[in-house]
Amino acid sequence: MHLFPLKSLLLLLFFTGCCVGQSILPPGPVEAMLGRNVTLKTLVENPYSSFIIWNCSDGKDVDNVATLDPSGLKVSEHYEGRLSINTNNAYLTLGPLKMEDSGFYTIYIVAEDGASTTGEVELQVVTPATTFVPTSAPPETTEQCIGYLVALTVCAVVITILLAGYLFFYKWMKNKRSRPSNGRNVEQQVLQQFRLFVLGRLEPSGMDLFALKSLLLLFLFVGRCAAQDVLPPGPVDAILGRNVTLKTLIDKSEYSFIIWNHSDGKEQDNVATLGPSGLKVNERFEGRVSINATNGYLSLFSLKSEDSGDYSINLIAADGTTSTGEIKLQVLEPVSDVLIKPNMPEAIEHNSTVVLNCSAKGSFLKFTWTNGTMPIVADGKRVTLKTEEASSSLTFAGVLRTDLVGPIYCTAANALETEKSAPFNLTVYYGPDEVTVSPAKPPQYIRAKSDFNLTCSTRSSPPATFQWYHKETLMEAMDPVLTLQIIEKHGLGKEMGSYMCKAKNAKTERVASSPAVTFAVMEAISGVKITGPTEVLFAGNSTANLTCQATAGTVKTKTWLKDGKPLMASTRVVYYNNMSSVFINMLQKEDNGEYKCQLSNPVNTDGASYKMVVNYGPEQAVVRGEEAVEVNDPIKLTCAAMSVPAATYTWKFNGTETKITTADYIIEKAAYKNTGTYTCQASNSVTGKSSTTTHNLSVKEEGALDEGLSDGAIAGIVIAVLVALGAAIGLIFYCRQKVPVESPY
Repeated sequence: MHLFPLKSLLLLLFFTGCCVGQSILPPGPVEAMLGRNVTLKTLVENPYSSFIIWNCSDGKDVDNVATLDPSGLKVSEHYEGRLSINTNNAYLTLGPLKMEDSGFYTIYIVAEDGASTTGEVELQVVTPATTFVPTSAPPETTEQCIGYLVALTVCAVVITILLAGYLFFYKWMKNKRSRPSNGRNVEQQVLQQFRLFVLGRLEPSGMDLFALKSLLLLFLFVGRCAAQDVLPPGPVDAILGRNVTLKTLIDKSEYSFIIWNHSDGKEQDNVATLGPSGLKVNERFEGRVSINATNGYLSLFSLKSEDSGDYSINLIAADGTTSTGEIKLQVLEPVSDVLIKPNMPEAIEHNSTVVLNCSAKGSFLKFTWTNGTMPIVADGKRVTLKTEEASSSLTFAGVLRTDLVGPIYCTAANALETEKSAPFNLTVYYGPDEVTVSPAKPPQYIRAKSDFNLTCSTRSSPPATFQWYHKETLMEAMDPVLTLQIIEKHGLGKEMGSYMCKAKNAKTERVASSPAVTFAVMEAISGVKITGPTEVLFAGNSTANLTCQATAGTVKTKTWLKDGKPLMASTRVVYYNNMSSVFINMLQKEDNGEYKCQLSNPVNTDGASYKMVVNYGPEQAVVRGEEAVEVNDPIKLTCAAMSVPAATYTWKFNGTETKITTADYIIEKAAYKNTGTYTCQASNSVTGKSSTTTHNLSVKEEGALDEGLSDGAIAGIVIAVLVALGAAIGLIFYCRQKVPVESPY
């Protein structure tokens, strides 16, 4: 009979009814004064024989406050001596209140049929306006000391009973079992006996029953007040319309009841309860929920926006121990429709403030901006960033041309999805910047009718238009290129003058001027001609006058050359008429040569040549050649005499005219007859003068030139002697044939 109430209660915990969320707490918050008492009321009546569980959350952790079941009230250590639960209406009374008592208080009621209801209300502990806070803590009162002593005594008694009960029950278990435990530890054996007891398969009696009941009460007391980490830290993010599983930190669950609840911050509803009789699901989650009996995982399918919120789990073990946890689920709308919109279609550099607004659809969005692949960093001054729930604004104050070259991207993302906008570019008009003219330093003088031009350039968007000025006077020239033809068409350039251009941007309406360049246009020298003497000139008898002129162009310098070298002035060479003419008095043979006149100005140089011929000579003729040769040697005599024009030559041999009329007298083989006197006469047909010289030549026999007869002469003599000797011998033989021989007889 003693076992019946406890066994009945535990058996009820294994059967669940309909888990429908009810409004069992009035709306909050409830305010109470520090140090006073407060009662958190419910909207239920006569919850007798039910489990009444009060929990408290400070926004981070969920702790058990107290549990009222048929065995009595079990209070968490933090609330020890300050709490009571009314069995008729489940009211929770707290006092005296502390500041840390503030938070969200949740009630769970498990009825006899297993149905569970839940509710939540906020308690705010406030300080009275007249409360005096001393500068230092007052000394502890006698009542406080007595309270501390009582608490310590209770803790000591509880620990002593726990140890005694544990040892007694262990001994009883050891005596009862009939076979080895297969390595299971004492705690596993206790739990096994507890399960048999709850299921009615174990029927202890006497002292064993007392020990078992004592141990169960201790387990209920200690286990119920111990906070456990049954859920991982959150939040958990999931996409709208998809599935999610809220995992726990337990495995191989041996809990009788697994209760999942949901709170949207205002009301708390039951989601589902898993008990021995099966899974009971709230109507709102019907067909979309499952609970894993092994690990308590809660799976939600086809998520809706309203599924977001705080999910709490309550685990009720067979011994009545409760474990709680809470985790936040964020159902995120898919990221989509990321779009950049500017506050203006086009901008002016330095003048415009451009605001780019990026909007997107989705939940818990975070926005980032990039220029190409580089992040855009806001400096809080010129570039600022403002982000709201579903949009982000990027502001460029005094926008620069480089700010939006892009492409610009806006990326919207949450914990699960990321989407990038289409590339965005905004035209930023700028300029004109510094205006330059090319060439920046032209020559001082420009050759007339050449292809010279000035080019004006600047960076500008849109491209700038140009105007040209001559000495601050506007010219009829609107192109970026000012040609020399246009300058000459305006009749300009004959004098030194300055030119500049101005660039204008039609969008920015800004005007910028270039530096001025200065030059003059000069006609090139052409048609240079030298005039000189036309008569025949004779050295020592004639004079020459040379004049140089150009048909066009301005002559700045004049230079005279003779045979490529400067013609120096002297007593005979005189320049006049600003060096346009040169006079040479009493010409000499050295005055023969090429005379050149060079006329120059800053744009070009031109010249002309004149060849002067001064007739003279011939001067004294000279014959070069051998004076003595041997017979058969070649002979070459050369006659030379300086003369302009070149001299003609005639030769005489031993006073007799020859037919030789060249400077060279050539004999291929010398003979004795070539010995004699050779006379050369050089003549100038223009001057009518001549010059004569002689040359003696001796031709000798071979060897006679040095030591007696030559080899040929000796050979001839030998041959002659041999011929004579032969003739003599022949004559002797002939004569002997003609004279008769006298006979001896």
